[in-house]
Amino acid sequence: MRDGNGKDVVPVGKREEKQVMKEMNGAEVVASILKQEGVKQIIGFPNSELFDASAHLDIPPVITRTPRVAVNIAEGYARTTAGRELAVVTVQYGPGAESAFGGIAQAYNDRAPILFLPTGYPRGSEAVAPNFEASRNFRHITKWCEAASRVEHLPKLMHSAITRVRNGRPAPVLLELPVDLLAEKLDPSLNLYQRPRRSVPQADAGEIAELVNTLLAAKSPVIFAGQGVLAGSASQELVEFAELLRIPVMTTPNGKSGFPENHPLALGTAGRARPATIDHFMDKADVVLALGTSLTRSHYILPIARDKVVLQVTIDEGDLGKDYPIAQGVVSDVRAALMQMIAHVRTEGLTATDCGDIAGEIRSIRTAFMERWVPFLTADSEPISPYRVVWEIMRAVDPAKTIVTHDAGNPRDQLSPFYEASVPGSYIGWGKTTQLGSGLGFALGAKLARPEATVVNLMGEAAFGMVGIDFETAIRCSLPILTVVMRNNVLGGYAASMPIATGKYGANRMSGGYAPIAEALGGYGECVTSPAKLRPALLRAIEKVGHGQAALVEVVTHEEPRLPGLS
Repeated sequence: MRDGNGKDVVPVGKREEKQVMKEMNGAEVVASILKQEGVKQIIGFPNSELFDASAHLDIPPVITRTPRVAVNIAEGYARTTAGRELAVVTVQYGPGAESAFGGIAQAYNDRAPILFLPTGYPRGSEAVAPNFEASRNFRHITKWCEAASRVEHLPKLMHSAITRVRNGRPAPVLLELPVDLLAEKLDPSLNLYQRPRRSVPQADAGEIAELVNTLLAAKSPVIFAGQGVLAGSASQELVEFAELLRIPVMTTPNGKSGFPENHPLALGTAGRARPATIDHFMDKADVVLALGTSLTRSHYILPIARDKVVLQVTIDEGDLGKDYPIAQGVVSDVRAALMQMIAHVRTEGLTATDCGDIAGEIRSIRTAFMERWVPFLTADSEPISPYRVVWEIMRAVDPAKTIVTHDAGNPRDQLSPFYEASVPGSYIGWGKTTQLGSGLGFALGAKLARPEATVVNLMGEAAFGMVGIDFETAIRCSLPILTVVMRNNVLGGYAASMPIATGKYGANRMSGGYAPIAEALGGYGECVTSPAKLRPALLRAIEKVGHGQAALVEVVTHEEPRLPGLS
């Protein structure tokens, strides 16, 4: 069947063997659309009418232990594939949707393109207290949030939802599916579904020329690259542009790995904790080109000083001037804008201002920074220094074949300044909202997207306490990841915020062992108390992961308050 433009239109429910079902229910309609979209799995917990309907079409379920982790897995999958593959998550109405709220909030802050399909109460009872109506309550943490009310509207609603997942700013998109609607029958021949395509906006040529001219006139420009570089698959173009104008590049926490951190022009990640290269070049910068970042002010991201001229390229017009006054804002896909800027420089024969030996300056600052911190990274103390854990992870993995993520708090601040992410997508950084435990789901989603990669998640014991039972999901769903848990028996860093409660009642204290939990759940577990035994333990765990068994290495560490850029 063809439409008026001569393009193929596929009736909902049309099977590959070209046998059309006479009648389908709503769940089957949704599943058939997911099949047409090439969805490889449907993630969720604990129950959804979509699980069976999708399984009938050979789309397997990935069942987690909690709705929140299901959403975290979908985020990890979406970010690892840069949105090129549709990440779909579903949960049960009522408590399932309620429990998924935190994960969707995290994904909204991380700008992860997720299709969220919670089931809903039967029509007519959704607004009756205390029933939880997802389409009403998730509006502020999704970019599109609707509920289906008629089964015949499902194809166009799914088209609208998937269109928004693929286009514009990345964010979760929600379509609530009442359970009675999913059971309702309809004739699929009356409903047509067309697969939406991605549209890539680009800037006006005059805007691009102005951006380039401002950069060329600057004495000490810096590029601040965000997650939009990864989402737009623009790392290669960013490297070419930076080399062309000899501009140093730093990334946001979410943008880490968007620019290879072993490149001579790489400054590292401008998080709360950061290498000295960031502060040095931000202090002297006169122009900052923000590429693919919302420039959100956050406790976990280095702020930009008021005396800087800020240029911003973003796919979302809502980002422009949101938190910082900007001299010029351009709405564009990052890759498209970079290609335009490169073409403009080459066509016009433009050359960069002589700013001296930028690469040599970066190398000198980095060398001095590492000389200061190597004693922490190689410390032989017992309990083990958390920086020694970071150091041994860096030595044990092949960065080109590994995806690393962290959890919130000290694991992030201790890992991010030192780990060199050399390949786009090899590091899942996050930092605007910092929900403990999210890193485990991100790692599982990354492994789901790239089964051949070694996936490592570094977390603290408080984070493990939030989601640790989902380590079993890694085993049951054949997602062998390596989780490294640092155990120091305290809520790291929290004593300062509750000194009286800590002093009188030990409010920051924690206890327990975690390697035995991993073994009890069917994985490989090992506890390390000596720094000399740490790297061999990591190598054994990586070998186990390579043979298909999820592994957990528990490391007994001491609390370490000193952080790069803050101490």
